[in-house]
Amino acid sequence: MPNKADVKAWKAQLVAQAEQQILKLTDSDQFKKYLNTLAKFHRYSARNIDLIYAQNPQATQVAGFKQWQKAFNRTVNRGAKAIRIAAPIIKKLTPAEQKHLDTTDERAIVGYRYLPVFDVAQTSGEPVLSAKDFVKENLADHQNVTSLYNAFKDYLNQQTDLKVSEVPLATLDGAKGYFQPNTNEIIIGGDEPDNALKLKTLYHEYAHSQLHGLKSAFKDRPRAYQETQAEAVAYVAMQNIGVDTSNYSLGYVATWAKDKAVIHSALSEIQQVSNKVIELSDGLTKQLGLQEAQKEPAHDLKKLSAHDLNKSYQGLQQKIKQATDSQQKSELKTQLNYVHQEISNRTQKQLQDFVRQNPKIKQPVQDEVKQRQL
Repeated sequence: MPNKADVKAWKAQLVAQAEQQILKLTDSDQFKKYLNTLAKFHRYSARNIDLIYAQNPQATQVAGFKQWQKAFNRTVNRGAKAIRIAAPIIKKLTPAEQKHLDTTDERAIVGYRYLPVFDVAQTSGEPVLSAKDFVKENLADHQNVTSLYNAFKDYLNQQTDLKVSEVPLATLDGAKGYFQPNTNEIIIGGDEPDNALKLKTLYHEYAHSQLHGLKSAFKDRPRAYQETQAEAVAYVAMQNIGVDTSNYSLGYVATWAKDKAVIHSALSEIQQVSNKVIELSDGLTKQLGLQEAQKEPAHDLKKLSAHDLNKSYQGLQQKIKQATDSQQKSELKTQLNYVHQEISNRTQKQLQDFVRQNPKIKQPVQDEVKQRQL
């Protein structure tokens, strides 16, 4: 079993790997295309976002009639009902009006007019790159983690002041779950068919509760920081139990953390929560009898014969040489270290047994032993 120092190094390594993979992803051509697409859409005020949602809750990307044609090479479908947003009417002020309004500004908003925009679903033409195209949910082949999800949910309900409940996905407007700070409640889409995605969502919302709750030091962080942190914690927690969610999680983080400074700052603050989640998960997996199957190498090293142990060592060395993914290579090296440690322990024990059985043989001084081990 790994010691405390190994566990600490493992946790730090998971966070560091997450940061490097996200930074690598944000340098990809696909991500740059995604950002270029976002840049073509106007930024809307909170008032207009509310107006859009009130008229069409399913709207995801909106633009004016001509903008769809010029910027995206798409046309608005015949008979499509426009969404109205507020546009300010700006007037140049006369000296008398400036005096009356007690301002030195040359221009001022004197009213609003309502302009028509249309959602992408109301248009036809060339494809528009969206977050769903960039962030691929590819979790169908993940192992069943229902027992860990249920255990973590029960722990939060019974051992903390958080309340975790489930609702149908159809009521969440496309989300998988959310955290409500005012009531300290986590809501999860209970009918999500992918159990790994349900667990990852629970980790994500739990991270929000710890990092962005009403009493948290980071509660006022911008949304980009909050989502980057929560999903990074979820990714690290899933990696810790051996479930890779990088296809979804890292893309999700990169979508929010468009500025690399945000990535660095956000991830530097998740270490504490990541450690807490990992410790909770490790305790629960141990109780459920899943610890050795998910955290240790595929077999119990102590039960292997010397021949099989050496064969495992050689096999891992070969896999490391063939591995092209840096994360996979790092995980293989961790397994190799466990095997190497077991071989080293057995060798030391054999030497000690040999010395006890042959007391007349002169033993090397301690310094010589150390030099031979280096």
